[in-house]
Amino acid sequence: MSDYVLKGAEKTLIDSIKFPHEIRLVNIGKCIGDTTEDNFILTLIVNKNGGKSPLVLLHGFTSGIGLWCLNFDALAEDRPVYAMDLLGFGSSSRPHFNTDANVAEGEMVKFVEEWRKGVKLDQDFILLGHSMGAFVAAAYALRHPDKVSHLILADPWGFSTRPSNAQGIVFNMLQRFPKLNPLKFMRSSGPTLGPQLVKCVRLDIGHLYGKFFPVSVIAQYIYDCNAKPPTGEHCFYSMASASRMCFSFMDSFRWAKHPMRDRICKLKQSIPLTFIYGELSWVDKSPGEFIKEKRVGCLVYIHIIKGARHHVYAEKPEKFHEHVLDACQKADN
Repeated sequence: MSDYVLKGAEKTLIDSIKFPHEIRLVNIGKCIGDTTEDNFILTLIVNKNGGKSPLVLLHGFTSGIGLWCLNFDALAEDRPVYAMDLLGFGSSSRPHFNTDANVAEGEMVKFVEEWRKGVKLDQDFILLGHSMGAFVAAAYALRHPDKVSHLILADPWGFSTRPSNAQGIVFNMLQRFPKLNPLKFMRSSGPTLGPQLVKCVRLDIGHLYGKFFPVSVIAQYIYDCNAKPPTGEHCFYSMASASRMCFSFMDSFRWAKHPMRDRICKLKQSIPLTFIYGELSWVDKSPGEFIKEKRVGCLVYIHIIKGARHHVYAEKPEKFHEHVLDACQKADN
């Protein structure tokens, strides 16, 4: 591991953490693609010497470690919390992922495992993923079940099966329209206009973070996370059920090519699952109930946070912390 110097909006968010913390670039080597250069994962460790089970956080699409800023102190009160910028996102390296959905998923899992070795996290840990990060977390738990003591899936993307009814027909029609990608437009707008566009597109920023940070700081951070070559974004496209040629950016990528709903039912029976959904989120909640029904004799917990949308960790942080810490306590015991 090597030192990393925080700067700008990223520094503002991370410096708000009250508990002792350190930030490092973790070398995971040349584990992805045919690159000749080592890959590095930006990693934040909070309360490293906490006595209880470690908690690992995997952020969602277009995000980074900074957007967990409202959660670190509450979650790390008596346990170490590890957070990373996923490979291809934030301030981590940007290698090119395979365009095959299964291979790209495997590459995401491989990088997480190499990261675990790099931070010397040798004991089993609680794994929490949000949105796309929940999909990656589930894939990791399926391939490395002996490393995960409890799997927490916050408003998970990629679990539902793609619809085959009229809604699916409309979906297929929308795919025929030219590409309309706001992230590409934001990148092409440059560092002056780009953060302003983030404010226009992400009207929820003030609601989520405005009590704690200037909206300009969050907008700048989101821009910074997505201004570099979008290799992680392309990995997501590969795992999603639509091509990048789409009309409705959100609707086109709502489903995964290989949904997690049926696969996660085969997870090692001793690993408990906790689902945390936002009541008003666009994420389909039915897979949680399906999985609970199928995993007979296994522990599956489902929580729906009233009034919350997709970013449950920031919109209703107190309730989110309550459910996460309850799952952590179960793992401790």
